[in-house]
Amino acid sequence: MATFFCAVRSALFVLFMAVTVVPWALAVLVVSIFARGDTVYRLCVGWLTLSIWGAKVICGVHARLHGMERLPDYPVVLLPKHQSTWETFAFPGLMPHPLCYVFKRELLYIPFFGWAMARMDMIHIDRSKRSQAWNLVAEQGRKFMEKGHWVIMFPEGTRAARGGRGVYKAGGTRLAITTGRPVLPVAVTSARCWPRKSFILRPGVIDLSVGHPIESSGREPDELMREVETWIEAEMRRLDPEAYPASEVAAAAGASKA
Repeated sequence: MATFFCAVRSALFVLFMAVTVVPWALAVLVVSIFARGDTVYRLCVGWLTLSIWGAKVICGVHARLHGMERLPDYPVVLLPKHQSTWETFAFPGLMPHPLCYVFKRELLYIPFFGWAMARMDMIHIDRSKRSQAWNLVAEQGRKFMEKGHWVIMFPEGTRAARGGRGVYKAGGTRLAITTGRPVLPVAVTSARCWPRKSFILRPGVIDLSVGHPIESSGREPDELMREVETWIEAEMRRLDPEAYPASEVAAAAGASKA
């Protein structure tokens, strides 16, 4: 019975997003004719925040925030754990500076949602052209961070299952070193309520934990990413111990006390 009610509430949530995104995206397209930059960004963030509110009210998905006092007032490369759609929608409304996402350009073809994204200051890349993609990330990332924006890159590239770990790629740390900016690791247990490749949301609490900014000066991309990965994965085991083997949870707890 609980599964049935989750499915019904999730269907209502998807309907809520579908009904609200069309007029909102059309408003973005109209406004973007006359204004760009922060005006369009704030308008788009309004719909994302509305969607997170909808997940809370309709599906019972709540958020619990840790370490928000560690958020700096200067540009960083944000490197979060990636488990679901939740963090991609929630982060712009939670972070104190505009976020510039690095994402595959195919997302721009999604009706209404993608069209609105195309009007924002984001970095959309062609993954089939790796060298050109990196040059674009470096060039655009530097430009947007000079404006005070934060660049956000998911190190695992795609969403990991609850209790899983993807391959942490060093693109984000490479960008940080190239631009001389710190990295900021973030752990988030979103798959607890919104699993990847699923629109069935379960009621519960998503924990989001912000780490300390890590300076990139004098570091190597792979070595810096290993530090980011170590912190995120240990924090994931602290926040969501039920999702991991007991031995890994104990090891993470021991490392945090060392």
